[in-house]
Amino acid sequence: MISALLNNATFMVFILSAIPVMEQRLAIPLGIIKYNMDPIYTMLVSFAGSLLPVPFILLLFNVIFKWMKKISFLRPLNNFIENKIQKNTGKIEKYKEIGLILFVAIPLPTTGLWTGSAVASFLGLDFKKSFICTALGGIISAIIITVVSVIFPSLLGY
Repeated sequence: MISALLNNATFMVFILSAIPVMEQRLAIPLGIIKYNMDPIYTMLVSFAGSLLPVPFILLLFNVIFKWMKKISFLRPLNNFIENKIQKNTGKIEKYKEIGLILFVAIPLPTTGLWTGSAVASFLGLDFKKSFICTALGGIISAIIITVVSVIFPSLLGY
């Protein structure tokens, strides 16, 4: 596994998957289409990368968010994040676990593991349930993106 991570393509897919906004939506098509990586391998590497920040977000989001509110020059960023979270909390709050899974599973902008974890933390949902639901949503999303990348690469601009 260590030697595989040292491979540039694998490393790029793993790291891009852990970056907010990009996540699996960019990493999987890049690995499959640009780097000609095996689709299943790409999906698993991307899923692992996107799952990496989840426990930290679940544990630390509220602490960092409260700290950011105290710093005046971070207020615009804080307000932006709060608006994004408030926009998505209704969907998750109504259906709890199923809502969190579906929210993360839909591979659209402003959905994904980062946002799902932040919303779960913001709502004070249980850590273990949130982690499991986020992971389930993440693997569903990875499967969807992998299938689209293999079958319809022209939809992705390739």
